[in-house]
Amino acid sequence: MSARRTSCGDCESYAAVVIDFRAAVEARDPDAVAAALADNVVFRSPVAFKPYSGKAITAAILRGVLRVFEDFRYTRELSGDNGRDHALVFEARMGDVAIEGCDFLHLDESGLIDEFTVMVRPLSAAQALAAAMAAQFEQIQREAAAG
Repeated sequence: MSARRTSCGDCESYAAVVIDFRAAVEARDPDAVAAALADNVVFRSPVAFKPYSGKAITAAILRGVLRVFEDFRYTRELSGDNGRDHALVFEARMGDVAIEGCDFLHLDESGLIDEFTVMVRPLSAAQALAAAMAAQFEQIQREAAAG
């Protein structure tokens, strides 16, 4: 039985979007990160059950993450056959806590990120991230409200 591959005429342009997003995150450029997000993006946090909907809150959360993560770097990238699904594996640090994680991205038809799910490990890192982001959340809410 052979695997069925999906044809993707726009795979190269989708890949370019992910390359630009990755470069923006690694450069810690919050404006370029926000530019890659669709207005209707849904963000799923590794430390909150409820997803966050919308570009303003997602961009504000990602700015908060940029403030708490140190030595952030992507270490691996995986792509689906359709060109619109990507997984970016990362490593970071928060003080003495080492974090490993993955950003799962889905791109809409125009090449913007419309689904963004983050997972992290180990449990001690997820707990440290939850505490650090809780400390950021008032500022995140203010930034989201400001648009």
